[in-house]
Amino acid sequence: MRIVSWNIRAGGGKRIAGILAQLLDWQADVIGLSEFRGTDASQWLAVELAKAGYASQLSSVNPDLPAKNALLLASRDPIHRIKAPHMPRNRERWLLAHIEGRPNLTLGLMHVPNYTTPTLKYPFLNALLKMTGPWKLGPALLLGDSNCGKRNLDEENPLGPRFHREHDWIIGMEQRDFVDVFRHLHGERREYTWYSHRNNGFRLDHAFCSPQLEPALKALQHCWGYDPQQPGRRDALSDHAAIVIDLARSKLNFDCNSISISDNNA
Repeated sequence: MRIVSWNIRAGGGKRIAGILAQLLDWQADVIGLSEFRGTDASQWLAVELAKAGYASQLSSVNPDLPAKNALLLASRDPIHRIKAPHMPRNRERWLLAHIEGRPNLTLGLMHVPNYTTPTLKYPFLNALLKMTGPWKLGPALLLGDSNCGKRNLDEENPLGPRFHREHDWIIGMEQRDFVDVFRHLHGERREYTWYSHRNNGFRLDHAFCSPQLEPALKALQHCWGYDPQQPGRRDALSDHAAIVIDLARSKLNFDCNSISISDNNA
């Protein structure tokens, strides 16, 4: 089973056809997009994904603010919006869903506000900590653009900006037994999913899995979108690398019947 999470930058714009081609090339079972919008480009992408087999979709777009960054979940299997106690209240930047099929699991897609809006960012992170401790919704994967990282490990330049509360948040997730999938599979390898205007790299995109899902972790790659018209340009399709996660289906034998499903906007 393959799950992709990607910040497509400002709704995709003129890059949207290339973004679609890259998403289809990754052949995912579930796609999670941040900076998805209610604009023409993003809405075209959603329609084309549905035509390509990702017919079950959830969006957090605010119809009154179509140009505002939001999220899209698109799946080959049926998905339903659910709720969890204490989860973030930012309606555009958080989606929690139950994925039916084999396996059934909970997926949380996030786009954490950045450091320029601390009054939004840190309550969001605190809500995730409260939601996951204790966690009662079974096997789960929480992923997306976290705008966080560990000090001196998830930043390329040690003289650059340092993560402080963000570092502590990741530690807090680990203390709640949610595994940082990249670190679990790759140890202290340094890879970066976003670069500043000074070309300083940061690993800002994360995936955390609950203990029940850990045995199924097979691979995690950071993949930059490829544009054949600009083959040497890292950020040709987006300024973020995508997270591409593979789960071993043979180890996905669990029951999520206890999850309470709600079709209401969380």
